[in-house]
Amino acid sequence: MKKIWLSGTALISMVLLSAGVFAQQKNEFNVKQAVDYATKNATQVKNALLDVKVQEQVNRQITSAAYPQVSASFGGNHYFKVPIQPIPDFIQPQIYGILEKNNVKDGNTGALITSPGNFPDLPFSIVQPWSMTGSADISQLLFDGQVFVGLKARSAVLDFYKKTAEVTQEQIKANVMKIYYQLVVGKSQLASLDANIERFEKLLKDTREIYKNGFAEKLDVDKVQVQLNNIKTEKEKIVNALTTGNSGLKFLMGMPQQEELVLIDTLSDESLKDNILNEAYDYKNRKEFQLLTVAEKLGNYNISRYKLSKIPTVAAFGSFSKNAQRSSFNFFGKGDWFTTSLIGLKISVPIFDGNRKNALIQQSRYELQKTQNNIEQLKQSIDYDVAQSRIKMTSALLTMDNQKQNTVLAENVYNTTKKKYEQGLGSNQEIYNAQTELKVAQTNYYSSLYDAITAKIDWLKAAGKL
Repeated sequence: MKKIWLSGTALISMVLLSAGVFAQQKNEFNVKQAVDYATKNATQVKNALLDVKVQEQVNRQITSAAYPQVSASFGGNHYFKVPIQPIPDFIQPQIYGILEKNNVKDGNTGALITSPGNFPDLPFSIVQPWSMTGSADISQLLFDGQVFVGLKARSAVLDFYKKTAEVTQEQIKANVMKIYYQLVVGKSQLASLDANIERFEKLLKDTREIYKNGFAEKLDVDKVQVQLNNIKTEKEKIVNALTTGNSGLKFLMGMPQQEELVLIDTLSDESLKDNILNEAYDYKNRKEFQLLTVAEKLGNYNISRYKLSKIPTVAAFGSFSKNAQRSSFNFFGKGDWFTTSLIGLKISVPIFDGNRKNALIQQSRYELQKTQNNIEQLKQSIDYDVAQSRIKMTSALLTMDNQKQNTVLAENVYNTTKKKYEQGLGSNQEIYNAQTELKVAQTNYYSSLYDAITAKIDWLKAAGKL
């Protein structure tokens, strides 16, 4: 068992060493630095911040509707075959006698013209083979209720996406802090296990000597060996958990796996007792509450927008163009360009749309009521979260203090038992029990310490103070 554990440990060490060799960059972060990195580089945060930038461009589009719209065009065409428009024969009937008398023939068919009946329609064209047109158009919206409401709502919509990004950042912050401290606790627990391994290895050595001298049973040796193997197995699990947790933390932070992340913060249970539980809290400090408040404002804007869609819109427009036709491509030489220009005013009056706008107004009112209901529910949820996190943190701090006291007592018991054992006044079983109880007390303490840390994070988040 011992050889197997050593080979496993060596393998883990090689993996960790190789990871360090190939690391491109070493990052030594305290918890604040880790949070700052995550709130800038986590994928969820980056996408939320991109949503803000997208909305900024949408706002620019909304703003553009209130500005003059100007366009220009220039183009031409060429007819390979000029279109012909036939027109009716306009020759007076008495002329036909003269044409018949003089043997005048139809220019198209070659037949003699004898009467109006055999004279076809005349081919006629008003189109030249080449034409070119240049124009400029301008329009200006004078009044559109929906556009004006959209202009007023721009900042609120942008604020909505900013608050959404802040909610995402806060969630990432809480998760990063929990995982960060979980790894810090794991490192402390690992150091404690190393000390326990050292103690049990010494105890195993001593027990074997006593067994050789005939003052102990083989069972005593086996019991110590089993406990030592269990502790070494526990250490191996923690090493693997720390490696996996470090990779998970880098993933959550948006840090490349090839880079090395070193956590430099240490634990202090005294920092958890800063009397924050007596502090007051305000709904407005919660990012989710701020988000719903903005959503309520947008709901009111929606109602106004649909109401104003029922009134007329007014727009002014103007156009200026030049056109030319030529028998050949010669537009920049001699020849006239003909000018056309106009201005106008367009009034669009909604008359009947099958009550679509009324339905949209009522729908928006229902959506606003839902948002207001969600605000009230969130208030209740905040009250509940704060109350529960207070209870949880109070209990966690009490448990932590008790477990810390147990650890101190267990250390005292172990030290006293160790002295008795070294003086030949204590038994092998006593030192074995003392070491086991010390290891259990330490494990319980680290577990309670992490529970207290997570309880504090939950309370700060519930109170909007994270």
